Amino acid sequence: MRVRWRKVTESSVCAPETRKVLGTQTGRRNKQKEKRNSFDLNRNRNRNSSSMEESLRIRKYEQVPTAKDFDSLIEPRNAPAVFVGCIKRWRAFSHWNTSNGGLDYLQARVGSFMVEAMMSRSAPVFYGDLGSHERVPLPFSTFIDYCKKRMEIQSKPRQGLNPPSPGPQTHDLAGTVTEHVYLTLEDVPEQIYLAQVPIMNSDREERVQLETLREDIEMPSFLEAKELSSINLWMNNAQARSSTHYDPHHNLLCIVSGRKQVVLWPPSASPSLYPRPIYGEASNHSSVALENPDYSIYPRAECSMDLAQKVILEAGDALFIPEGWFHQVDSDDLTIAINFWWRSNIMSSMLEHMDAYYLRRILRRLIDKEMDQLLLKSGMGKTSTCAYKLTNSGQADHGDDNYSQMLKGVYLKEKRLQEGSTLLDLEPAAVQVLHDLVSLVHNNVGANQDQQPLSVSINDYELRGSNKCGERVNADLKDDPIAKALSDVEPQILQHVFLAMAHNFPRTLEAFILHALSPIGAEVLTRKFDEMDQQTLEEDRSRFYEVFYSAFDDQSAAMHSILKGKESFTQQAFKSVLDKFVGVNLESSKLGSDEMPS
Repeated sequence: MRVRWRKVTESSVCAPETRKVLGTQTGRRNKQKEKRNSFDLNRNRNRNSSSMEESLRIRKYEQVPTAKDFDSLIEPRNAPAVFVGCIKRWRAFSHWNTSNGGLDYLQARVGSFMVEAMMSRSAPVFYGDLGSHERVPLPFSTFIDYCKKRMEIQSKPRQGLNPPSPGPQTHDLAGTVTEHVYLTLEDVPEQIYLAQVPIMNSDREERVQLETLREDIEMPSFLEAKELSSINLWMNNAQARSSTHYDPHHNLLCIVSGRKQVVLWPPSASPSLYPRPIYGEASNHSSVALENPDYSIYPRAECSMDLAQKVILEAGDALFIPEGWFHQVDSDDLTIAINFWWRSNIMSSMLEHMDAYYLRRILRRLIDKEMDQLLLKSGMGKTSTCAYKLTNSGQADHGDDNYSQMLKGVYLKEKRLQEGSTLLDLEPAAVQVLHDLVSLVHNNVGANQDQQPLSVSINDYELRGSNKCGERVNADLKDDPIAKALSDVEPQILQHVFLAMAHNFPRTLEAFILHALSPIGAEVLTRKFDEMDQQTLEEDRSRFYEVFYSAFDDQSAAMHSILKGKESFTQQAFKSVLDKFVGVNLESSKLGSDEMPS
């Protein structure tokens, strides 16, 4: 059965949703920078994050936004924003102040209520997974007593007192190394943290623990129309660090007393943070330990701070943390905070019956980006116009004694080449490419004689080889001279070379496509085809593919080989996406292992 003479197209073999044909890509949309709005009175740009896109930078507002401004100018950006002094009018801001009787006030208001405290063996670092901490029920007044006793110890002069046992070191928000002074009473834990104690929760039917405190909290005006998920209290009696994680809701973190430093990463930084497996508990948390991270296990994490932004929140400030943004929080001694979680339009606008489609489209987009990055990392950028330099005499600089013999053979067949094609004669640079490809095919196929053989005659050479499609998926350009050669050559020169191969060395071309082309080579080749198509007229394009595929005894086998190679490369990108964004490593023998590094 004869195969239609054309390049494999999306309509014939590729899923329509991918919008990709053997490397043909639709144009990437350039992200437009958001216009500055007059409402933004003071932006705080973090200059340390040089690689951070302007649209993702934290903005700082000196005035509380109106609901209209928040809904139209801030929330749609899906980027963090700081509102200075946002909650200073709250009753809680004045009445909960720990340096002005705030602990007594709280003890009197809700001291009898039971709360769940978070105890961690890794304190002062608190990880979110269940295996790293335990929940301990205790009266709220007991926790207040812990805070009071800590304040009392810290206020006493150190002279005449027995020095406390040295505790683990941490850093305060100014970056100074400090030692924790733990309470000496046997019934007091070394460190305890009230994390996410509900004041309001729409998802639970049971009565929330500290509902009474809602009277001291004012709903920010720009949140009044939002569908709140919960309002929570966060309170620590000593310095504390929360592990890096993201939330499934928009978040407004409000500092009532004390101070917090928040480090934020956009969702696109996920590969550097190694999210825990999507199928596991605490899947919204990073796998990288905050103390002594092992970069031999998590090499991408070493550059994670290049993608981060830091902000210090004083009492009265509020921080908008969009859904999906990773954040890690350091809290000073005796810090009290309130946060609001509400449902974003991101998920509410996604119809449930469309989930499978959304999943496929998002995965496809991530895979396409990963393929681009793999090629870029491998050294494939824009085609170099000087990949094959000419000497002063105008001849290609080859330095190969055997080259002249092959060159003569090519020129002897010039006439037949012209008769079979409307293209111009081969230029010296094209001849050099032709020579390189023939040599590479010979070396590649000939080196695999131990594989199931296929004999082909190439310019008096007897070559043997096998299909390497499934065996070289992980190769990159520097390890793949054929892919590198394809990458370095101009599309039009490569087109001339392929025409010459089809007329003069058809068996070499056949061996090249069927046996020497690796997955990354197939990807590079099809992208070159795309560039050729953009630079040639329809008539010349059709003629080229007709001549190209005429070199093969089985045209469908050639198309299949290219397609399979491209699919193998795409599959490698897919595995990388699962590892980077979903926390699933298909190559790992410990697929079910989900342990936090110690």
